Amino acid sequence: MVEPLYEISVTCTYCTNTYKSKKVRPSFKKATKSDSDFCLHYNEINPDYYVVRICPFCGYAHTENFSESWSPAQRAVFQEKVALNWSMRDYCRERTWEDSLHCFKLALLCAQIKNEKSRVVAGLLHHLAWLYRSKGDKEQEERFLSFALDAYVNVFETEGMDLNNARLMYLMGELNRRLKRFPDAIKWFSRIINDRKIMDAGMIRASREQWITTREDMLALRLELPDEMKQAT
Repeated sequence: MVEPLYEISVTCTYCTNTYKSKKVRPSFKKATKSDSDFCLHYNEINPDYYVVRICPFCGYAHTENFSESWSPAQRAVFQEKVALNWSMRDYCRERTWEDSLHCFKLALLCAQIKNEKSRVVAGLLHHLAWLYRSKGDKEQEERFLSFALDAYVNVFETEGMDLNNARLMYLMGELNRRLKRFPDAIKWFSRIINDRKIMDAGMIRASREQWITTREDMLALRLELPDEMKQAT
């Protein structure tokens, strides 16, 4: 019988030691549903638990999206904040929810120390929000959604021209909607719907659907609708 997890070999870019990390076989990555902010749900093993790789020797936590380079200043800060406080721990095993939470939080710290790109930081923050969502912890989910939204806005302002703008704009609209920041949600969804330069049919359709959902959210909360929504049927 094929096991869902398999081992890969990783060389740490900080301490140069080689270690093993687990990944989920593609055939086991079967999501049961997807949320409107792209969070995937799984009945059995959750591949997100194994996205972060942690060096058991020094504690450096990263994903495939991290840069490989270190500046001398970054090495000094990592040494002080992580390596000196690290006791040998091996995450090359089946991970629990608690393990995954620890892995993502350590990866977030490492990303901040290394000054990784905003989109890398945004992804880590968004994954942390999803972890809390899977536990039903609404307060922590919204806390990390808010952090992720700030990071996505920074991505849009600094890297927007190089990325799939429609998907990024949609995410900013959807996270604003989930945080009940409805005017901002409407702004982003409307931009995607009305910008003729955007050709991403999937994101245009999703933005129309979430624009309607935002209207329903506002009506349910008895909030004043903007004029463009009052005219919608």
